[in-house]
Amino acid sequence: MRLLTSRPQLAKPENMKTFSLIMIVAAMMATGLNSARADQPHMRAAVEHLRAARAELMKAEHDKGGWRVKAIRNVDQAIADTERGMRFDRRH
Repeated sequence: MRLLTSRPQLAKPENMKTFSLIMIVAAMMATGLNSARADQPHMRAAVEHLRAARAELMKAEHDKGGWRVKAIRNVDQAIADTERGMRFDRRH
């Protein structure tokens, strides 16, 4: 019967350093993936609401003295600005 007197390969100092580094990188990647999925929930919700508002404006009757068209342009600008803000925040 053979006794396990030697350390397993993973327990060697050089292998432990490699293993630790792999675990740190994996944790960093997992954190990055989680934050990418859950990033900026209020900004994403705002964009969704703006898109819903745009859809409602598009369904409205056309004769509003030009205000409906102006409102659609403003909503388009708000969507673009919100998306730009989200991209800016991701880079900084």
